[in-house]
This record gives sequence, C-alpha cells and structure tokens, in this order.
Amino acid sequence: MSEQGFTTKIVHADHSLNLEAGAVHAPIHNSVPYGFSDVQGLIDVFQGQPGHAYARSSTPTLDALCKKIQMMDRGVATAVFSSGMSAIVATFLTLLKEGDHVICSRFLFGNTTSLLSTLKGYGIEITLVDATDINDVIKAKQENTKMVFVETIANPVTQVSALAEIGDFCEIEELVYVIDNTITSSYLFDASSVKASLIATSLSKYVAGHGNAMGGSVTDTGLFNWEKYPNIYEGYRKGDSKMWGISQIKKKGLRDMGACLSSQGAHLISVGSETMELRMDRQGQNAMAIAEFLQAHPKVENVYYPGLVDHPQHDRAKALFSGFGGLLSFDLVDGLDCCELLNKMNLVISATHLGDNRTLALPVAPTIYFEMGLQLRQEMGISENMIRCSIGIENTADLIADFEQALA
Repeated sequence: MSEQGFTTKIVHADHSLNLEAGAVHAPIHNSVPYGFSDVQGLIDVFQGQPGHAYARSSTPTLDALCKKIQMMDRGVATAVFSSGMSAIVATFLTLLKEGDHVICSRFLFGNTTSLLSTLKGYGIEITLVDATDINDVIKAKQENTKMVFVETIANPVTQVSALAEIGDFCEIEELVYVIDNTITSSYLFDASSVKASLIATSLSKYVAGHGNAMGGSVTDTGLFNWEKYPNIYEGYRKGDSKMWGISQIKKKGLRDMGACLSSQGAHLISVGSETMELRMDRQGQNAMAIAEFLQAHPKVENVYYPGLVDHPQHDRAKALFSGFGGLLSFDLVDGLDCCELLNKMNLVISATHLGDNRTLALPVAPTIYFEMGLQLRQEMGISENMIRCSIGIENTADLIADFEQALA
C-alpha cells in the first residue's frame, strides 16, 4: 500500500494508539501527579525511563500530540510547549551558552526579534542577515557560531528565506539549523527536505486552526549529529545520540523552565489538526484571490504574497512549498488611513492572530511592530501604511466583496 495522505494519517493517529474502549481521540489526562504501585517505577521515570511522574514534564495526552506532530514533521522526536514563543525560547536557552553566536534572519516575527534582544543580555551574540540571500548568511559565520535560525515565509512582508541553500551551508559547517515552520506548517513544507535540524512551530496557528488553544512544538529531524555539539550536558550524553538535543530541550524547557502545555490545550490542538489540510487549502485559495484583487485595486500600492508571480521569491516558494499559505500584507497608497479602512470591514475582524478560520487583519506599524521602532521596521521592509491579513475559510466571493466595499 502506498503512503497514506496527510489528513488520513492525522485523523487516524490517535486511534492507532489502541486507546481504551476503542476511543478515536486521546483522552484528556488532567492529573498533575502520577502514582506507582512500585516506587521503583517512579525512580525509573526520574532517571530517564519512559513514563509519567509530573504533568510539567509530560502526560499521556501530551505524548499523543507529540506523536502526531512528530509524524507531521517527519522527525524522530517532538516536544510540545505552552506556546510557540515558549518553544523558541526553550530551544535558544537550552542549546546556547554565553559567548555563542547565532545567525538569524532579520525578517522575523516581532516577538522573536524582541527575544533576540533579550538573548544579547545573556551574552549570546546575534547577527541579523537577509536570509533570502545565502551569501549574507555565509558572510555572517564566525568561529563561535552555533546556530542558524530562520522562518519559512516571513511575517508580515512574506520574504522567503533561502531555505535549501542555508541547509547545505549548515550541514557543511555543522551548525544547528532551526526553521520556524509556523506560516507554512508541515502540510505545505517538509522542513527536513532542506536539512533542518529542528523544526519550531506555533501550534496555535494553522495546526490548531480555530483560535481556541495555544501551544508550540519543537521537532528533531534526526539529521544533526549531537555528538559533535559541545553544549549538550554530560548527563544527556547517553543512549541514542539522535535524542540528545530534544532530551535537553525537554528537560530544561519543560522541567526547569515550566513552559508546559496543558492536556486540555493539547486535546484542542490535536482535534483541530484533523482539518488542517482542508483549512489550509481553502485559506490558500482565498488568499490568492484576494491578493490578485488587491494588486489590481488603485488604492493599493503594494501586495505581499508569495503566490503572486512578481513576488521576489515566487519561484523559490513554488519550488519549496506545496502552497503559498494564508498570510498576505498590503500597503495602501499615500493619503489613505489603515484604521479607517479596517473599521469599514464587516467580515474581516481587526485582531492579532494567524491561521484562524476567520479572516483577521491589523495595521502593522502601530501594533505588532510598534516596539521595533521606525528604523527597524524599515530594515524589515515594513511600511507605515501596511495592513497584515490572515485569510480564513469564508466563501471567497464574500471576502472579496468585503474588501471591495471597504476600499470603495
């Protein structure tokens, strides 16, 4: 039998675990402690054997979600966290030390950019580069470089990083290659195909999809040789070396830092993931139609969407991804007010989030990138008249009609 499709594997993932009474969804385990009839079992869990002792580290519900995300990402192991940001924070703080250097795309989610400033305060050096150009990445390499961090499609200007070329570079230089796959998700992009070491995803977005649960994940693809990575603590250098990195991220990020996802949240994410392919196909179709509509409108100066043939990285996106996603941004012509336009929208909701079933929009400069300041916004390609949209699953004609009346 040929390999099953993306959705088929997801919707049958829980049932394949042979759950109690034939359940097709993993149950919600709300217990914080887990008891043992033989105390040796408790000791074994504390010393690294499989099992559950305390919900801050794991629950059966979280394990079921981890298995599902691991399958989506085609990895060897996954850890889940309370949010996408906590997953990224855990990755940085557990694998980097004072004096290390990280090469990061300058086209990053605003909160991630803010986090990089925090890392500098801990003595971790950061170099921001134009990640759409492999030469910029190569030139940034230093003797103390340990990691390269990029996003697939940047939020909000939709630049597409040189993902394959960076993967080749990281493989040669033996650098940890971390890809934030949130905007594309594992449905549109297999990050292991470009030699990613770790895949970070905000599960709150396209995986969960319904705007009712927060979570994040880190998946180890099994492609990085952790035996050569100096920052793995001696206590984690045992057993299968492919598990060393994710074990350290789990232990330090969950047990020590407490960035744990609730079983209730995990359950909502897991159920939401079942319609991920259907939702993202519809969102991509809607986004393409709206991008083309906006591009032809006289009151719109620029449209940023990788599906448009004149997007600077359109060919790259077409080659790497199975679709262009639901994120788009546009600049109004000079003299028009973003807030005035958004207040005229009837279906489109003024809100900050991505991947929701409903179409959401916001003015970028005074909201999610306000703290960055004008200079950094300009370096990231963000205009003061930009609107970001997360396109939902509404009927296409209804969405276009709403944009049309607001722009009239």
